[in-house]
Amino acid sequence: MFVASAASLRQNSLTDCKQTNVCVRSPLMLIGKACRFGGRVRSGVVSLFTAPSNMAKSKFEYVRNFETDDTCLRNCYIVVRLDGRNFHKFAEQHEFTKPNDDRALGLMSRSARSVMEELEDIVIAYGQSDEFSFVFKRTSTWFKRRASKLMTHVASQFSSSYVFYWKEFFGEQPLLYPPGFDGRVVLYPSNHNLRDYLSWRQADCHINNLYNTVFWTLVQKGGLTTAQAEDRLKGTLAADKNEILFSEFHINYNTEPAVHRKGTTLIWEKRDETVLKRMKLPNEEEKDVAVTRSRRRVQAHHCDIIGEQFWEEHPDVLEDDNC
Repeated sequence: MFVASAASLRQNSLTDCKQTNVCVRSPLMLIGKACRFGGRVRSGVVSLFTAPSNMAKSKFEYVRNFETDDTCLRNCYIVVRLDGRNFHKFAEQHEFTKPNDDRALGLMSRSARSVMEELEDIVIAYGQSDEFSFVFKRTSTWFKRRASKLMTHVASQFSSSYVFYWKEFFGEQPLLYPPGFDGRVVLYPSNHNLRDYLSWRQADCHINNLYNTVFWTLVQKGGLTTAQAEDRLKGTLAADKNEILFSEFHINYNTEPAVHRKGTTLIWEKRDETVLKRMKLPNEEEKDVAVTRSRRRVQAHHCDIIGEQFWEEHPDVLEDDNC
């Protein structure tokens, strides 16, 4: 225990340094320094771990003024849409099944569910092919509604999940290189606007899937080259494509898997689940008792979201336009 005053201890230390021509910054010398830089001296001992209040400020702090304010407008749905970067090449090199690879679609949905479980303000997500859209509720305050924060968090969580769950869907098939996803943020002020956006993405799913189904059927079952199949489909309408499938290959497009035709819609739903819990009842020994709990889970739907039925069955997805 030091009992000398701080001043006398500092003087002794300075004297020792002058006599040896070596400046050793011992705790005794730091007493004086501590007084100068905001440290505290208690009973002759310096509190060396006290952070000065002005530590975070410096002459370089002005560079923060160059940051752009990207706060999203209040009372708007925030949509973050991700698209696979150069996924045509990625699908070729990983030998995805054409026209649809259920393993790849399942992995996309699993990655999207991981995003929703991490960011619970996402009320609905819709995906097809190599894209997924995530809708944050209008009243969300996550990351202070900063677009860059929301987009980068969604993109990084989705990408890391895609790699993390790869083996769950592709088994021992190796992931040759990391996938990439680009993102964008769009705001929609009303339920009508948001539903039109989601309808647009599902209509895009239908158009692309119908074309790809006919194209690859002509190649795989019709014996055409890819160039010949492309020429065959030039200028055709949806009715023409359906006719080719049905008359030439006996395929009814409407019976194709819904996940291919409609895409995947993810929403939160409450589901009751029963678990066994070890409990001690009055005047009885411990025993397993069935307990039912209601939990929110992310559930997948492969259905039409352009019409009214889905929204009537799930009225809690959208917020009141008058909020």
